[in-house]
Amino acid sequence: MPYNTKPIGVAYADPQLDSLSSTTAAISGAATVGSIVNGTSASPITVTSSTSINTFYGTTSAASGDTRLNYSKLTFTSTGSGETLRAFSVVTGAGAAAGGTINGAHISLSINGSGTISGAANAIRATLGGTSTNPGGTIAALQLDSDFATGGTWTNASFIRCTNSGTGVIDNLLHLPTKGSNLMFRDKTSAAVTQVIKIVSNGTPYYIMVSDAP
Repeated sequence: MPYNTKPIGVAYADPQLDSLSSTTAAISGAATVGSIVNGTSASPITVTSSTSINTFYGTTSAASGDTRLNYSKLTFTSTGSGETLRAFSVVTGAGAAAGGTINGAHISLSINGSGTISGAANAIRATLGGTSTNPGGTIAALQLDSDFATGGTWTNASFIRCTNSGTGVIDNLLHLPTKGSNLMFRDKTSAAVTQVIKIVSNGTPYYIMVSDAP
């Protein structure tokens, strides 16, 4: 089965897609139906200067409903695992990110010019839900992992880092639901400090006081 060996459009051929293998037999593990393979781990697309290897641009003037530039849905029907989207950046060069940043994923929302928001807008929205009333397992809307080898020093690392990168300043760390009895945010009863959680600001450690009683 050919893989994007023909020019796209009338007068434009994408050189990255033209460089793909033309047969499924040459692409280890490639599916035979509905697949687009753009490089492999054994034969990746290589670039020698800064560029965007794949790009999608769009605009919408829809007055209602949802517009999405990309929509992907993967349904698990057996006991396997995985994800709908896997973004993976790897650093092998010394002194990387000189004057910049390297990210596994960079997701932004910009509100520009005369643009305003009448509803809600989020740079990242992570939703955990479903119709199951007893899903089991260990589940969360957001999981933050560390996966370093042993023997290192990680005093400059943290699970969450907050920065004001522009000239405007956001001074709220969290926006919590309305306070209420037995809710996430509630009045204390007999709480007394029993433990602390370490945070760091400009290299100085501080400690958030927590209690083992509400």
